Amino acid sequence: MAHMVWGVGGLLNVSGGKFPCLDFAGGTVVHVTSGVSALVTAIYLGKRLGYPQKPMPPHSVVLSFVGACLLWVGWFGFNAGSALGASSLATSAFVATHFAAASAACGWLAAEWLRNGKPSALGGISGAVAGLVGITPAAGFVTPMGALWIGLITGVFCFYMVVKVKNIFGYDDSLDAFGVHGSGGTLGALLTGLFANSGINAIFGSGKATGFFEGNHAQLVNQLVGVALAWGISIVGTLVLLFIVDKLIGLRVSEEEERTGLDVTQHGEEGYDWDVA
Repeated sequence: MAHMVWGVGGLLNVSGGKFPCLDFAGGTVVHVTSGVSALVTAIYLGKRLGYPQKPMPPHSVVLSFVGACLLWVGWFGFNAGSALGASSLATSAFVATHFAAASAACGWLAAEWLRNGKPSALGGISGAVAGLVGITPAAGFVTPMGALWIGLITGVFCFYMVVKVKNIFGYDDSLDAFGVHGSGGTLGALLTGLFANSGINAIFGSGKATGFFEGNHAQLVNQLVGVALAWGISIVGTLVLLFIVDKLIGLRVSEEEERTGLDVTQHGEEGYDWDVA
């Protein structure tokens, strides 16, 4: 995927590829592939013991919140750093990243408020991460307003993927890698094809970053092709790897080991002292 999208002569490369797919920092290359692979792995492994009958909330919302804040800051390096220099392109990607994350957090919280009657800190940080994922392919191609729309749409979409679609199909995606990264990456790649703006691209070079709303309807088709290839490669490749590893050394621990805890059985140490009040 990395070569097809970013390599010279790649099938999806914006400079001469048969299906030029806009992916500034890794929407298809990173998030779609990893998220879809997570879904395949979750289905292959099966559910955790007690899921979904037994509540399994996050251990620490405080640590989750701190981690999401660190991730938000780190994402500037991920997206703005893809400009490969301290340039106006990096500045544009930086601003788009920040705006998308903020609007996605608002979108997730609004959807959560409407559905549950209250917003939550966990929902806010989940929405922010969804926005960061959604803007990744678009960061160097869209205006700040386009970034706001991408974030808002992605935040609401990923909320329903996590709270509705996962429950409908019953797969155990404990960290919502597919609900946020796979789904958000897929939607973000498609929205890039809608919101890509030639005014932004004209500042930086190639002249190819025009989207559906500017009359380049073919770009949406190119984005669909890129997403479809990422899904196909991820599904087939992950299944092959899982099958090989499962046959050679096994993938899932025993029920006893799972109940005892993987920190103890696999690593010989305890992550938490549960006897402390």
